Amino acid sequence: MIKRSALSLLTTVALTTSACAAEDQSTTDRLTKTATKTVEMVAAKPSYNAPDEAWRDLNPENTLYIDLEYGRVIVELYPEIAPLHVAQIKTLTRQGFYDFITFHRVIEGFMNQTGDPKGDGTGDSDLPDIAAEFTFRRGDDMPVTLVGARPSGSGDIGVGFYKALPVATQPTSQGMLTKDGKVAAFGLHCKGITSMARASDPNSANSQFFLMRDTSPHLDTQYTIWGNTVSGHDLLTKIKVGTKGDDPKFVPDVMKKVQLAADVPAAERVNVQVLKTDSPAFKNYLKTQKKADGSYPDICDIQLPYRVK
Repeated sequence: MIKRSALSLLTTVALTTSACAAEDQSTTDRLTKTATKTVEMVAAKPSYNAPDEAWRDLNPENTLYIDLEYGRVIVELYPEIAPLHVAQIKTLTRQGFYDFITFHRVIEGFMNQTGDPKGDGTGDSDLPDIAAEFTFRRGDDMPVTLVGARPSGSGDIGVGFYKALPVATQPTSQGMLTKDGKVAAFGLHCKGITSMARASDPNSANSQFFLMRDTSPHLDTQYTIWGNTVSGHDLLTKIKVGTKGDDPKFVPDVMKKVQLAADVPAAERVNVQVLKTDSPAFKNYLKTQKKADGSYPDICDIQLPYRVK
């Protein structure tokens, strides 16, 4: 294990637990619960037909509530993508570890980093470090709805949504050529993604993580994505910008409380549903997102509709 206190002596690539190398610094609504009607929320005209069967309930065991001064961020966890990281996040959450932990390093147009009990970027939990889960294997049981492609190596790779998670993936048909019948895939660091901080050792993630304020493709396959924000995207850019130790006047925001929905009494949970990305309604929704030239926006610019019942 690399000691966090020694990280200042290391030259690292992109995001580390205590500091980052030079990063790109390029770039909904407050969640309201109502018991009397369903509220649909999306950053687009709701000119698509989405019947009740087109909406997917979140699994309370894989739903994380992060309460900030500004409201609640709701994150869907993906144990099928990063089982070790999700298990660590759940364990620490149930210990109350993340309550009142600060956002010690926040960069405009990039990310909000938190999860350090010391509050200066050098700390972690008492749990063991976790092995990297930068990519995953995808079979027929993990269908992806493609919405475009991105350059990758000598060609392009398809990008789309697995549930509500933006991913890049080889086509399922290539599974016929692999021993396990599956294909390679990885999550995309779009706004709202939750990903694990680490030191230069790829297997050094522990308790620190970050929530993306904007899109940063250079982090893809370099850091483990374990969740995605379903509700509260607007709150992510309200978190105060600054780095602990750089500015003596910087007073960081805190996570007031972090809990799994499964641990909240049923009557107090927020009943959030996400539009199914393998539904006809989602295809209709995509049509509303088309640009004037008929092409789709970048996948990171497509915000999935959700609703509160």
